[in-house]
Amino acid sequence: MAGRGILASAAGNLIFYRAAIGRQKGAGMKIGEAQQLYREQTRIFREQKAAVSKQLQNVRRRMEASPDGQGRYGEEAAVLELTLDKLDEKQKEYQDYLSEVSEQYCAYWNATAAEQQADAAEEYAADMGKIMEVARRLMRGAIVPASDEKKLMEFSMEMYQTAKNVGAMVQRQKREKYETLWGEEEEKEYDDPQEAAENGAVQSEGPEVTDVSALMASAAPQEGGMA
Repeated sequence: MAGRGILASAAGNLIFYRAAIGRQKGAGMKIGEAQQLYREQTRIFREQKAAVSKQLQNVRRRMEASPDGQGRYGEEAAVLELTLDKLDEKQKEYQDYLSEVSEQYCAYWNATAAEQQADAAEEYAADMGKIMEVARRLMRGAIVPASDEKKLMEFSMEMYQTAKNVGAMVQRQKREKYETLWGEEEEKEYDDPQEAAENGAVQSEGPEVTDVSALMASAAPQEGGMA
């Protein structure tokens, strides 16, 4: 029967296929899971296409070399061509869906990164306002926490020295004393863009995960169907 050797090798993918079906039926598949699933399916179908294509080339060579090539090998060649078409169609379906999922992956990534950038810009603007206020207080001869002085120093040593020098020249009977402008600082934790993208929920249903050996068997004639 045509393709029997290839069908036997394709059956080796059955374990993956069964696991894939279990994941496909699970609610709320994550983008990372969908990418892994359909990349593997694409790989399996690509390998089987290569094997069938090679077998088809061999059959065609035998057809050309035999006086009765069409009669002896025509049906086998037709089965292999049909099998190749089915494999190609399914592989393209998987690849198209992978492209769609990749767009969703990028959307999650960009949204996470944009949130972090917006927070960073907002925090920077707030810090700049506090740093300028620390400089003004020092120039007025006020006492500020050492931690606030350090913030100004790290931002600009020149600005810090200028503020200190101006403040030293200010004559006051009583120097104002301030609490820190920053208070207790807690570092905000952000989601990793890659993790956020991989763990995002897939927004569209994927194509049916097909066992490659079953698809190839559907293209072959039933036992006894060949002359």
